[in-house]
Amino acid sequence: MNIDEALDRFLVQLEADGRSPHTIAQYRRHIRTLARWAAGVGHTGRVADLSHEDLARFLAAPEIRASARGGTKKASTTNCVRTSLQGFCAYLHRAGVIASDPSRVLRRAKCGRPPPRGLSDDDATRLLATLAAADGAEAKRDHLLFDLLLRTGIRLTSALALEVRDVDLDRGELWLRTTKGDQPERVFLGAEIREHLTRYLAEHEGDRIFALKGRVLGRRHAHRRLSQWLTKAGVKTSYSPHALRHAFAQRIYRETGDVLVVKEALRHRSIASTMVYARADDERVRAAVG
Repeated sequence: MNIDEALDRFLVQLEADGRSPHTIAQYRRHIRTLARWAAGVGHTGRVADLSHEDLARFLAAPEIRASARGGTKKASTTNCVRTSLQGFCAYLHRAGVIASDPSRVLRRAKCGRPPPRGLSDDDATRLLATLAAADGAEAKRDHLLFDLLLRTGIRLTSALALEVRDVDLDRGELWLRTTKGDQPERVFLGAEIREHLTRYLAEHEGDRIFALKGRVLGRRHAHRRLSQWLTKAGVKTSYSPHALRHAFAQRIYRETGDVLVVKEALRHRSIASTMVYARADDERVRAAVG
């Protein structure tokens, strides 16, 4: 069985296991790169012929090490490739396709985890002010969407799936039916976003909150819309919608200093996922040392 055939089977297994589309796409991209590299170096391309030496040479190859802009890719980036190789080879071994797992000797590169890059307070203020001053149904929709992400920290996928029935303005709560892990979750609404939702829903028609005339806003379009609005707001830094979630988490930690509160606000399953936000700023360190 060649690498491409094995990859097709592996991707089906990932879907059956309920892995996210993002994860599946990453595995597909990395293993296809492995197949192209194998063809380029004269390897048979058969998974049974892949050795741990082959995987080591692949990880040291320019396809993996060199960045598109020149220079060397970050260790965290190449670690993602290692994870894909380990998942792919472990599946083939468990499925009886190969006799042994050639990825068993791979080790992750040591690297420090960078702090999450959230939208700064100034950039968030400029973004929301620009949206508030804009006219038109799309501008109003975008204003609510990005305000909601900044003030609740919910993920973009969860926001785009929201329906009017999921909003309880009297209790100040949102009910998220589409979430990471497919576990419905309740989210609390602050006063400002509650008022914003009230104004928006008073004029909105249809069940889906972020649909206009029956057309649902998709993830890619939301990314493009955010980029356009940031440009209009004069924000020089490029941000993804997930940076708004980071901004929310950083604000909550800055205001409370309690990582457990941040964990619950972000609805993380594990405190380990939240610890990336637990970084003391310079002023707090200065105050602590006197």
